[in-house]
Amino acid sequence: MHSPPARTDITAAQWEELKVKRAWAHRRCAGCPVLIDCLYRAIVEVDVSGFVACTTESDRQKIRRQLGIQVHQTSTTPYGAPRVGGGPVSHEAVMSVRQAYPKDTCHQLAERLGCSTSTVKRHLRRAREAKLIEATTHKTEAVSNLPTVDAVLDAFDQLETSRLA
Repeated sequence: MHSPPARTDITAAQWEELKVKRAWAHRRCAGCPVLIDCLYRAIVEVDVSGFVACTTESDRQKIRRQLGIQVHQTSTTPYGAPRVGGGPVSHEAVMSVRQAYPKDTCHQLAERLGCSTSTVKRHLRRAREAKLIEATTHKTEAVSNLPTVDAVLDAFDQLETSRLA
């Protein structure tokens, strides 16, 4: 689900299996009580990777283009030196690796850093919470340019994949 192969790269049986898995994920996600908030945030506020709110990264890019919006990453810090040896992993190291490898799973990031998955998740959660606090305390002039929830839902409804769930 995270980075699906192209149809031409796999067999017909593998493609069918992928379609079944995707439909299952859509049904589970569509039944979530916070789907609308999750979809809006994934489209308008945060450029997340992977399958979120019944959408892939490609789906979210299509919706953003349709709505005429862009989500800017907050950090342009390049990936730092690889971690060697023990000791705590700094917040900056985790965020740098996430920036360098935005499509990696938490497990893959942990392997790159030589730490546990829970450490990566803790730092990513901390960054999300800090960004949320910053967003709620510092209103910008761009707020008036943000699409409404209804506009995001209308664009979502136009996706072919939205019909799976």
